[in-house]
Amino acid sequence: MRLSRQVGEALSDGLAGKRAAEAARRLGRLLGAEAVALADCDRVIATWGRLDQDACTQILAETLEELEPVTDPPLKAAPLVVSGDLAGCLILSGEVGHAELAEAAHLVATALDHAELDRARERIAAADLRTLRAQISPHFMHNALAAISAHTRTDPERARDLLSDFSDYLRYSFAVTGDYATVADELQAVQTYLELQRARFDDRLDITVQIAPEVLPVSIPFLVVQPIVENAVRHGFESRPGLGHIAVRGYSEGPLCVIEVEDDGAGMDPDLAKAVLTGGQSTGKEGRGGIGLANVDHRLRAVYGAEYGLWLETATGAGTKATIRIPRYARGVLAQ
Repeated sequence: MRLSRQVGEALSDGLAGKRAAEAARRLGRLLGAEAVALADCDRVIATWGRLDQDACTQILAETLEELEPVTDPPLKAAPLVVSGDLAGCLILSGEVGHAELAEAAHLVATALDHAELDRARERIAAADLRTLRAQISPHFMHNALAAISAHTRTDPERARDLLSDFSDYLRYSFAVTGDYATVADELQAVQTYLELQRARFDDRLDITVQIAPEVLPVSIPFLVVQPIVENAVRHGFESRPGLGHIAVRGYSEGPLCVIEVEDDGAGMDPDLAKAVLTGGQSTGKEGRGGIGLANVDHRLRAVYGAEYGLWLETATGAGTKATIRIPRYARGVLAQ
């Protein structure tokens, strides 16, 4: 079991990855083979042990033509079929039975399938992040600059602090250092954003942030908390008079990291909340911020799987609570 897992890990970058030779070596140990070769549809990529190159080339061509395991002593080979497509070939020498060969080929194909799925998820998440950056609200930027301008005469020192906050917010939002950040970094950006909003609303915005220390270093997709907070401000507070409250909470729940953003605003119809998360509602008074929330949910599910993501609990007149549930540790999710 341990060697099987190690084979999968070594193939996490695919057949052409840097650890393909390690995967061949571990397969050899797992099967008790004399030599192992991994090939794509054109050539041998990685080998372990001594193999005749001409014999490998010949059995590779035969296997890819037959699309069935081929025995051509002293070699044996089986095709690697990944998601219905021919990806290459596994070649062995030594006393390895037909059933063991088929099982090993299945192990390699499964590992390659998982690697391709992980890469596809990363591409989706990166594309969604580019979309979200392109949607950084001009409405917010205009209002933030207007609030800073209004304080230049009445409170120049605060205006300078707000201008520094605005610069920090933009620097973080358009950072290009990676697709992931820590919870601590995300929350720092959120607090900067909320300070700018507090100035805009003449301090009528009450903010509570409660984060358990153990979740601060957790890596999460970049810009997943801020769009939720922005939606809480715009939908829950922007159109109503008087004091508004937004609470941001983070804590661990077993192996999960849970982040909640709750406002005491107008709330919305639960069916509308579902439409917002699917991207079916993005305009109009109640739909503002819908694209951002759908984007966040889509990226979370692309990175972690369909069982994770963003949930909304709301009702008309009862405020809204948005909850993120993700694993505290996930392979490939690492803040840079």
